[in-house]
Amino acid sequence: MALALVEPSTDLYDAWREAHVEWGPGLHEDGFGLAASDDVESAEGFAAWVARVRAGEGTSRWIVEDGRVLGGIGLRHQLNERTGHIGYGVRPSARGRGVASWALGAILREARVLGMRRVLVVCLDDNPWSARTIERNGGVLDEIRGPVRRYWIELPAAGEAGFLAEEGADG
Repeated sequence: MALALVEPSTDLYDAWREAHVEWGPGLHEDGFGLAASDDVESAEGFAAWVARVRAGEGTSRWIVEDGRVLGGIGLRHQLNERTGHIGYGVRPSARGRGVASWALGAILREARVLGMRRVLVVCLDDNPWSARTIERNGGVLDEIRGPVRRYWIELPAAGEAGFLAEEGADG
């Protein structure tokens, strides 16, 4: 499996639409930065949305394998107490293969390069798969607030030991 994190691009319109359709209406697509008001049905609306996401204050990446968009992951450079620093989602057909764990590890490396030393990652309490993904990447449970589990991940500075090794997804 040749996974890559890539910047959102209109070149991947068809591949992104395929993933979006697979999620289905009303389902949450964490990591894409998609708002209810975004028009992604037309090529023009999609291009405007991609431009907005790319110009945002965070780092947005799509998880791509062999030209297929498997999901998205976003790194907020400033803490959002409700949603944390990182949000991600993997399309249903790509789940269970280590894709989310790989993507989280990769975006944590980007956070480290940006000088971030600690990031908050949240998931729903009833999502044990996401909780395991966060824990595999060094997440330490801080608290459960209502339906949300809050995890902190410490990122050592460049040159310090203890950071996740670069690796591919399992499976």
